[in-house]
Amino acid sequence: MNKKEIIVEKDKKLVQILQDFGFSFADVCKMLRNKDVKIDGKVSKENSLVHAGQAVTVFFSDDMLEKKFEKVFEDENVVIVYKFSGIETDGERGLSKVLKAIAVHRLDRNTEGLLMFAKNEKTAVMLKKALKNHKIHKFYVAEVVGDFVVDKQFDAFLLKDEEKAEVKIFDKVVKGALPISTKIKTLKHGKESSVVEVELLTGRTHQIRAHLAHLGHAIIGDGKYGSNENNKKFHEKRQKLACFCLKFDFVGIESLNFKEFQKFPKWEQIENR
Repeated sequence: MNKKEIIVEKDKKLVQILQDFGFSFADVCKMLRNKDVKIDGKVSKENSLVHAGQAVTVFFSDDMLEKKFEKVFEDENVVIVYKFSGIETDGERGLSKVLKAIAVHRLDRNTEGLLMFAKNEKTAVMLKKALKNHKIHKFYVAEVVGDFVVDKQFDAFLLKDEEKAEVKIFDKVVKGALPISTKIKTLKHGKESSVVEVELLTGRTHQIRAHLAHLGHAIIGDGKYGSNENNKKFHEKRQKLACFCLKFDFVGIESLNFKEFQKFPKWEQIENR
């Protein structure tokens, strides 16, 4: 049994707090029935209103985390999973701990998609080196605001703001900013939204989210780089962004050399609005 304490930042219903943290609605109901949730040390079986500053303590089993991913490939050295939105790559409740493996790269908590984990340090070093040398190609799919028809590479500069935990994109050189390159191709488009494929040529923090927003087509559901107005319009609380493809050149691991893994998110099949 695992234990986690959540300090509430603003008034919110208990069920919503637990769902925002990553638990499914079914799991939340189960934990409440089993008296596995406490508010300020007192057991709660109801969907109570929790106030800012209060502490929610929850006890949960590993199988609740297992539901947050699907294994796509596994051998003695590597495991590739499809991570669903709402779970961390690392950390106390992250997939690294669940899989007991080393994350080769990362996805934001609310970004879903394919993730690589190494089962030993030697494999981790090899795969991280392959990523650095552009021998592993990561492709994403995103639904963005507006009619966006494009098929080109965009180059810019990214400046990270550590205090705000966000980045800014500039078209010209700025002191402290790092160069970025992002390939974007439209898969389908409509008057209200478009679905695009994105290939990361550089892997900077929040690169895709910030770059698309800078181009005037923020990812739907992105609370940091998008707008609340658009997110409410599309009724989305989590960003429509997923890593759907990992393509390998020669990386020194026989089971991965010249292989490609794909898995599309369910929402990619939606009709354009």
